[in-house]
Amino acid sequence: MVKRLFIIHGWGGNPNELLHRCLKKNFSKNGFKVIVPHMPNKDEPLIKEWVSCLNKIVGKADENTYFIGHSIGCQAIMRYLETLPEKTKVGGCIFIAGWFNLDNMETKEEEKIAKPWIKNKIDFNKVKDISQEIKVYLSSNEYYGFIEENVQTFKEKLGAKVIIEDNMGHFTNEEGESKIYKFASKLDF
Repeated sequence: MVKRLFIIHGWGGNPNELLHRCLKKNFSKNGFKVIVPHMPNKDEPLIKEWVSCLNKIVGKADENTYFIGHSIGCQAIMRYLETLPEKTKVGGCIFIAGWFNLDNMETKEEEKIAKPWIKNKIDFNKVKDISQEIKVYLSSNEYYGFIEENVQTFKEKLGAKVIIEDNMGHFTNEEGESKIYKFASKLDF
């Protein structure tokens, strides 16, 4: 059975970002069928739209279904997983620069967009039951803050293995091509 990997970009992101291209290349070499969709309304992401999109593109999720999310893409994956039938199992999730709270937003509009993602609770127990493995990569100098809070939530609520990468910011192109390539090449399930 072919392992399928869905890579979900972040708020304002797209499938052509360096991180996603590197991940697609590396996981494809390892036998995964990799899908990196354009998420809807990327500049003003809505929970319902992103979960609905995942539902359509994934189809039937099973133990050969894997996910990698970046930033808000992590939340989209968790919120999608909590909608699946009780006995469903997926192979695993890798969350990169995932968050449950944000700091340093630049505008009131950004705060308004982020508010439902921050305020609407996630059924962590269901997510943990469905995903057989959860790894989280956070940066020591995350631009949007709440590093310790996010580490604690991922560990306590999801039983995730959390890895802090040194000076990776928000894992975007600004961190530099060589750092992104090196980081992406070491990820695996």
